[in-house]
Amino acid sequence: MAATVALLSVLIAPGGADATSAPGESTPVYSYDHAIRESVWVDTRLDGDGDGRTDRVAVDIVRPSEPARQGRRIPVIMDASPYYSCCGRGNESQKKTYDDQGRPVQFPLFYDNYFVPRGYATVLVDLAGTNRSDGCIDIGGRSDIGSAKAVVDWLDGRGRAYSARTGGTRVDAGWSNGRTGMIGKSWDATIANGVAATGVENLKTIVPIAGISSWYDYYFAKGAPLYDSGPDALATAVESPEAQKRCAAVQRKLVEGAPRTGDWTGLWTERDYVRNAGRVRASVLMVHGMQDLNVRTRHAGRWWDALAAHGVERKVWLSQTGHVDPFDYRRGAWVKTLHRWFDHYLMGYDNGIERAPMADVEWTPGTWSTDARWPAPGTAATTLRPRNGATPGVGVLGGAPAPQGATAVFTDDPKLSEADWAAGIDRPTPDKAGFRTAPLKAPLRLSGSGKVTVTATPSTSTAHLSAVLVDLGPDTIRDYGADGEGITTLARQTCWGAGTKGDTGCFKETAADTRKVGYTVFSRGWADLGNYADAHRGRPLTPGTPYTITLDLAASDHIVPAGHRLALIVAGTDAGLIDPPSTRPKLTLDLARTSARLPLVGGAPALARATAGAAPQAAGADAPLDGVAPPRSISRRPSAG
Repeated sequence: MAATVALLSVLIAPGGADATSAPGESTPVYSYDHAIRESVWVDTRLDGDGDGRTDRVAVDIVRPSEPARQGRRIPVIMDASPYYSCCGRGNESQKKTYDDQGRPVQFPLFYDNYFVPRGYATVLVDLAGTNRSDGCIDIGGRSDIGSAKAVVDWLDGRGRAYSARTGGTRVDAGWSNGRTGMIGKSWDATIANGVAATGVENLKTIVPIAGISSWYDYYFAKGAPLYDSGPDALATAVESPEAQKRCAAVQRKLVEGAPRTGDWTGLWTERDYVRNAGRVRASVLMVHGMQDLNVRTRHAGRWWDALAAHGVERKVWLSQTGHVDPFDYRRGAWVKTLHRWFDHYLMGYDNGIERAPMADVEWTPGTWSTDARWPAPGTAATTLRPRNGATPGVGVLGGAPAPQGATAVFTDDPKLSEADWAAGIDRPTPDKAGFRTAPLKAPLRLSGSGKVTVTATPSTSTAHLSAVLVDLGPDTIRDYGADGEGITTLARQTCWGAGTKGDTGCFKETAADTRKVGYTVFSRGWADLGNYADAHRGRPLTPGTPYTITLDLAASDHIVPAGHRLALIVAGTDAGLIDPPSTRPKLTLDLARTSARLPLVGGAPALARATAGAAPQAAGADAPLDGVAPPRSISRRPSAG
């Protein structure tokens, strides 16, 4: 009965799912209740734990039984993850479950419920060192990527699998047609990026949701440390108890290869997928929250630009959320899009999705628009310059350069964050240098990644820098700083596909968690000033000596409305987001040698229209502006949900 009710839910179309099956798409004609549920162990051909035998990774499979009986092969939707036993997947932290004979019962998320009746196999892979797999987790390195790639190879007839973790009989994937699509959020998405960057055959598409594109960028920003621990701590958090006992040597390599100095090492080179974007054969449907302070949008921006440079077929969804799956903020549209995407790239339907607009962007909570390309057509890098205003400590941002010799001074206060700086933008405070336009005469859209170049003279031998862009004006936004990072979870459920008693396919609904604000921080960048000469290696500073460095701003897409002001803030430690330096420096900015290069839609003419005739606004005694609360201490896992 449960299976019948859940299957009917596909036809009822909860939250906007397809009510009927249009021509040119897969339809739910196969039994989920009678699907084949099995586990195999794929030989990775690696010996990550050094025990003298190659590691096997556990692969759990749900696939319709009818195609195999009819002699037909089917495509695969695959999610490789370290989280299936330690932490769970999705908004409800679902874990894999098994019956008393070890056969899979519950698959987290809806992929099996929705797609298995439509003729797909769903394959969930325990990364090496996690859950029921051999080997050791190595944080996006050879073992992580190799263990997932080995499964893609096996699905395409190029690898070996067995019926047991040790010994067992050979198992082939004769039911698979070899065409695989990888999907997942956060670490899972990172694995999809890394496997695609190997150029593996027959990986037809990937759907990375909030994925890492370079592990160095997860832990550092041009030398500035983003967390107070390294990849070894992350490995400990997800490894199985058995792996922790056998993986001490791998742990030592993670410690030794990732010094907290922020210097680039061979460990980071191995885990930089951007450098191998030219090998990607798969299409890419990339999803990212523009307020993701865990896997920041620098990852999305760098990966997107590299894929574009190599002509990879791609699309992007950009939301106002933090680290959130689109199933939990745009559920109906996401399921429909994913269905079309997999149907096209895995089943070969000519449904036009590859010709649809390239980008979906969320402007206000729940309000989306599309663009033919991304960054938006007409975007051009445009230079804005800071200068002093009429009130000391309250600066102006515009096209005119500051005179030679003009300076702004601030002292790093590691207790304060971007929220504190933005709240006091119209008042001189000792912890920041803030610059803002007058109220805009026309909207100004920023689309893509920007850069801020500063020349700063430190008072001590170490200094960290932050640069943030702020939209100054009232708005209602998703509360990305709250626990749900822009969503709230409701009690009622809807079902997305067929189900059984052990795996219903039903999930709690969500709604936008919003907040009225007086400002919005929409892009950020950080750096260690000691990396002024080499982005990959820091060096001590000489107090009193000026240094020039460029901070890379995270990718975004944001409209500053007419009547609002655009602000640039340069400061020291962004509390909760980067770690402080060993000293508390005072920094003097040379304003004539400081500028922001921003991706403005319409370029310099758009900036001129937005600021034409606008006089700088004098600072007053206004109360501090209100925004999203200061960033919480971010989890040191790419995602536990």
